[in-house]
Amino acid sequence: MSSFDKIEEQVTLRAPVSRVWQAIASPKEFGRWFDINLDGDFVVGKPIMGMFRNLPSEATIMDHQKRLGLPPSNVALPENSIVFCTPERIEPEQSFIFRWIPYGIDADIDPRFEPTTLVEFRLEAVPEGTLLTIVESGFDRVPAHRRERAFRMNESGWKAQAENVKKYVEKAA
Repeated sequence: MSSFDKIEEQVTLRAPVSRVWQAIASPKEFGRWFDINLDGDFVVGKPIMGMFRNLPSEATIMDHQKRLGLPPSNVALPENSIVFCTPERIEPEQSFIFRWIPYGIDADIDPRFEPTTLVEFRLEAVPEGTLLTIVESGFDRVPAHRRERAFRMNESGWKAQAENVKKYVEKAA
C-alpha cells in the first residue's frame, strides 16, 4: 500500500444491530472489548477520559513494531487516565464517530498539539447479523516522521479490535 491515509476493517457479527450498537455506544461495554476503563458517557463534543487495562510491555510493543517492518521507537505507556476520544457524531444503531490521537503512546508526541484522526463505526443489518465497518482516516494530518508508524500500528490494532468486538458480542448473543 502506497497511501497511509485510511484504514478500513469489516467484520460480520452474528448478532443483531441493537446488540452490536450497545457494545459500541455504551462506554462500559466498549471498554470491556477494547480493554479500557472509560469514565462517563459518550457525548458529542465532550472528551471522554479512560485508563487502559493490561497494556503490553514496551519490549512487546517494540517487537510488534519490528514484525510490522518498522524500526522500533520508544513508547510512553500511560499510567493515569488520558483523553481517549472526543465523539463527533452518534447516530443510534447506525454510526458512532470520534476523534483521537493515532498511536497515542508514541513517546515522541505531545498530545496537546498532536493532530487527530477520525474513527467511524458503521453498522448495517445483513442476513447473518450485523456488518460492522471500522474506518480510521486522516493520517495525512499526522506528521510525516511518524505517519507510517501510526498507520501500521493502528492498522494491526483495528484487526485485533474487530476480532475482540466479534468475540464479545457473539458470546453474549
